[in-house]
Amino acid sequence: MRIDKFLKVSRMIKRRTVAKNVADAQRIFINGLLAKPSKEVKIGDLIELHLGLKVITIKVVSLTQLKDQDMYELISEEKRSL
Repeated sequence: MRIDKFLKVSRMIKRRTVAKNVADAQRIFINGLLAKPSKEVKIGDLIELHLGLKVITIKVVSLTQLKDQDMYELISEEKRSL
């Protein structure tokens, strides 16, 4: 699954176009490497999102949305200072 679609389906980001814009702005890293919007995501990947002053790290647990189950596991959420 593409990273922009994963972020939308998992409800980390509300819209796919917003997820695409975040990736184009070089604010998404998968396993420590810069990710483009079309980068494929696999189970077990670590995704680091730089959203505003927050840095969110998640681990991909599932690629399909199931009722009452998250598609990711929150590893850390930090606030950056300017």
